[in-house]
Amino acid sequence: MPRRQVVVVGAGAAGLMAAGKSALEGAETVLLEKMDRPGVKLRITGQGRCNMTNVDPVREAIKRFPAGGYFVRPALYSFSNDDLRAFFAERGVPTEVQRGGRIFPVSEDARDVVDALVGWIREWGVTLRTQSSVERLIVEGGRVTGVQVVDGRAYRADAVIIATGGASYPATGSSGDGYRLAESVGHTILPIRPALVPLETAGDVAPRLEGLSLRNVEASVWVAGSKEAGAFGEMLFTGFGVSGPIILTLSRRIVDALRAGRRVVLAIDLKPALDHPTLDARILRDIDASPKRHVQNMLKGLLPSSLISVCIDLTRIPAHKPVHQITAEERKRLRVWMKDFRLEVTDYRPLREAIVTAGGVDTAEVDPHSMASRLIKGLYFAGEVLDVDAETGGYNLQAAFSTGWVAGQAAAKG
Repeated sequence: MPRRQVVVVGAGAAGLMAAGKSALEGAETVLLEKMDRPGVKLRITGQGRCNMTNVDPVREAIKRFPAGGYFVRPALYSFSNDDLRAFFAERGVPTEVQRGGRIFPVSEDARDVVDALVGWIREWGVTLRTQSSVERLIVEGGRVTGVQVVDGRAYRADAVIIATGGASYPATGSSGDGYRLAESVGHTILPIRPALVPLETAGDVAPRLEGLSLRNVEASVWVAGSKEAGAFGEMLFTGFGVSGPIILTLSRRIVDALRAGRRVVLAIDLKPALDHPTLDARILRDIDASPKRHVQNMLKGLLPSSLISVCIDLTRIPAHKPVHQITAEERKRLRVWMKDFRLEVTDYRPLREAIVTAGGVDTAEVDPHSMASRLIKGLYFAGEVLDVDAETGGYNLQAAFSTGWVAGQAAAKG
């Protein structure tokens, strides 16, 4: 009996996993990659350290997907974070848990992850073809029968898995090819926009604070005057606005609000561990401790040095005023500002700077248990090409690996 033939398009995290699993299940598998080597984007993920997953159990992990959590649930159970860690441990890439439950290879080198995957697919006989950009899907009678690459060569197949990634970081090969291929055979592509992306803010405050990293702060998103989301952790000021883990986590909601033409304000609580009365008491203690020192000197015990001049400007308290002369109203302004430091968000950085892409192939047209197209027989999807994206913390890569595993298994078994 002839072996099933499977073609996987895209050698990123999802594609490598799909190809290896397909071959493991007995299919004759070809993996086509447009770049000159596999795993180009995977090699730079997590600043080259590769935050591959998170310790959260599936029931908690699915809450980290603003859209698509219900869809990835079966895949995450089929190939969980524990399965992923065991998979890499067996291939000489042990992992460790770091801050926020993030899981990295012990080496903190994404290249080790790529090398393990490439070694695995070779072990199982996957044929890897680089510099092979797929031009079109070959469909006959409602069934995919192969693909054609740009040089005209055709690969026949019983099943095709599209794992081309999203449209962020196009220099790595993630330039939206999968959307074009899916749409060409009738699939709906939901609007593509950045997710996990830095934000641009109004005024000169962010440029003045460029390079300042704040830890253990709470940021809240206010849209048209109503609070819509919040996150606790670390953020970073840039020359154009803000970035860092909690900003990236909140960015998807902000992007959608800005696209809808709504006004967005980011409110930063610099002292989330202190309520207003406790913070007021802290300020009073500092005043009583050295009543003759100037305001700017007192603030050194409350704020990072680069933030002091901004605080003074925004609260309108004279820098050289002796602290024992601070009025009750000035003390209130200082307290309120530290609990509610606001920046208006005017825009978001371009898609090429986003960590992942929101939007993509409509998951209503894909079977979550097999990643099979509901429209075209023999066609499967895996990874970021789907309308599935999550918060920062390793969830997106886990989804790529899990959907790749499921798609590879289903495509091989038919």
